Amino acid sequence: MHDTSSSVSAVQRASDRSSTPDNNPIPDADVETIVRLFKVLGDRTRLGILLILAKGERNVGALCEELSLPQPTVSHHLGLMRINRLIDNRRDGKQVFYTLAEEVSALKNGVVRIGVGSRSVDLNLAG
Repeated sequence: MHDTSSSVSAVQRASDRSSTPDNNPIPDADVETIVRLFKVLGDRTRLGILLILAKGERNVGALCEELSLPQPTVSHHLGLMRINRLIDNRRDGKQVFYTLAEEVSALKNGVVRIGVGSRSVDLNLAG
């Protein structure tokens, strides 16, 4: 069995040393939000959804087609992403359309910026 205590303490030390350009430590709440963000995006399907939505609004059917996945699977992942404030949705009749949340923006060259508290995390998703 792998001993995670040394890994955890290394992460804690790195977190303790983390600072922003103005030398203020990153608040624990922001660190927890970033950890949760990476857990959510650590799944291939959710990352694929993020990349597709970076190109523009889609409904569930279009996402299923682009991902080649069944609707229940895509809906499950969309729910997790919505709970974690990565995406928003709007209803138009019986159709539900999904977009990146206000805190998430698609930048040039495959970079996605996600707001975390008063800071942001840039993810370079280009291949």
